[in-house]
Amino acid sequence: MLACVLIREATTADWAAIRPFFRTIVAAGETYTYPRDPDDPTSRAMWMLDPPGRTVVAVDDDGTVLGTAKMNANHMGGAAHIATASFMVDPAHGGRGVGRALGEYAVDWARTTGFRAMQFNAVVETNTRAVALWKSLGFEIMTTLPEGFLHPTKGYVGLHIMYRRF
Repeated sequence: MLACVLIREATTADWAAIRPFFRTIVAAGETYTYPRDPDDPTSRAMWMLDPPGRTVVAVDDDGTVLGTAKMNANHMGGAAHIATASFMVDPAHGGRGVGRALGEYAVDWARTTGFRAMQFNAVVETNTRAVALWKSLGFEIMTTLPEGFLHPTKGYVGLHIMYRRF
């Protein structure tokens, strides 16, 4: 586990540290519904949200970026009271509690910002570490879209919609 992790607003300068693990995770094609080879401007636009959305980084004591999360309203209009979030942890820093710290932060952000609930739209069912983490943070699987995701080695697998009310 981490001795200390600080979660702070991501800056433009942080993209240089996020970009390598963003590309690695997206190119692997195992956990995100993103195209596997987006160019840099597209990647940055997908991840580095403008307000009222929020992108944060988790850093250790020496300022190394360990992971990142983006948070925003899941929908507009009459459904804008439901938040969503996405998370990436640098694989070099996995298993150290960074994902949990970012998840707890995102839930707290959504609750204190005034959202009534949080929904994850597409949690790949074979991403068992993420599914277990979200369940431990109070999320439940509302439904699974069968064969909703083409995994590079496991073929078509389900996509969970996960939800937590505040």
